[in-house]
Amino acid sequence: MIEQRAKQPFRFVSCMELREILGKRAMDESRLLEIIEEAPADSIYYHTHSYYLRHPYSQGVFPNDFATWAALHAQDRVLGERLGILDPFEFDDIEQLRVDILTIIDDHLSHLRTIPRSATGEPFEFVRSHVIEADLGLQAWTLREFRETMADVEVGAVYNHVCEARLRKGRLSGDFAGWLSAEDGLGLPDLAAVVVKVGRLGLSLEGMRTRIVRLCDGVLGAPVPDAHRLGR
Repeated sequence: MIEQRAKQPFRFVSCMELREILGKRAMDESRLLEIIEEAPADSIYYHTHSYYLRHPYSQGVFPNDFATWAALHAQDRVLGERLGILDPFEFDDIEQLRVDILTIIDDHLSHLRTIPRSATGEPFEFVRSHVIEADLGLQAWTLREFRETMADVEVGAVYNHVCEARLRKGRLSGDFAGWLSAEDGLGLPDLAAVVVKVGRLGLSLEGMRTRIVRLCDGVLGAPVPDAHRLGR
């Protein structure tokens, strides 16, 4: 493959979170439901998407804070599992995700005679975060440079360009796919189409990084594969 050079480079920007405790806490699942309904969107985001930033190398059985608390502290494994199968990356905005979380909890509670509460004495503490970006001074002009930087860049950059770009900045394809497909980027729409899907495969951030690197390897070593086959 003859590598083309982008008109504009991809600039890798990482991020860190500043957490703010909201002073809202739930000791039982009924109160949890009430606060989720009224909590700021940034709090719902923190307890779902930001879970991936706090656990970048492994994906737990209950991959969001709501599922974890229900299963471990309220000792309600059924609700934990129902909340745990939610993939936050399948949603284009936080309010859609909030509605699904509320629907799951409400339906679950409607079938119970008693409301599960924290058996450990640990409340669910609602938090929201403010994200601060950090330019890493790294850029890529070619796909090979992009691939090599992706392989080593800190995981906060993966989070920033996948999660933050989609949900908080409104770039629904994410920054990686946006640059790969753009005319002033690399103009590789087939590769971009499968990179978009990486954030919706239930992977950890490290898993996302590995998958994107492998997709780049496939293109660098051969003609661009069929987009449907690459995304499987």
